[in-house]
Amino acid sequence: MIEALERAAARPVSRETFALLTAYVERLTAASATQNLIAASTLDSIWERHILDSAQLVRFEPRADASWVDIGSGAGLPGMVIAALTQGAMTLVEPRRLRAVFLQETIDALDLSDRVSVIPAKTENIRGQFDVITARAVAPLGRLLGLANHLAHNGTVWALPKGRNAKSELVEAQRSWQCDVRSEASCTDPDATILVLRKVRAKSNR
Repeated sequence: MIEALERAAARPVSRETFALLTAYVERLTAASATQNLIAASTLDSIWERHILDSAQLVRFEPRADASWVDIGSGAGLPGMVIAALTQGAMTLVEPRRLRAVFLQETIDALDLSDRVSVIPAKTENIRGQFDVITARAVAPLGRLLGLANHLAHNGTVWALPKGRNAKSELVEAQRSWQCDVRSEASCTDPDATILVLRKVRAKSNR
């Protein structure tokens, strides 16, 4: 699995990092028995469906100490996985109380509190600016840009995993937003795409 992680993330993965991810998977699996953190049908393929799928996003990190924000982090996907594989600060935004509690307890248990934090609030109510913004299965692209664009600066990278509707979401979003965009194939799902956006800004006629 270490080799698969290295291929997905396009970087070396130490045994210590793998142990950290394994501990996270164990906590996620156990907690999913009492709250709906991930679909029960994906528990048997948790590494492929969730961990590797999240790990591939670190390929778009602009620099080694980049700050990240994970919008609607839920169970910590992709935020907790990215935090294990990178060195910069990670902010997990999760308004649902039980999920925010799970995230904080997991951060404490994995001794990541020095650079990983949870904000239990709606995205539009938080402040700050980040080098990378990510979100997994949160909202259609146009709505997500409206919710989170205040968290971006001129150099922010948006790394957004999308399903088979990625192209139509992008077309719809471009009615109100302009940006530099490229599409990257997912390494875990042939029907999925990662939209990588830069220089996101609202159109003047919006």
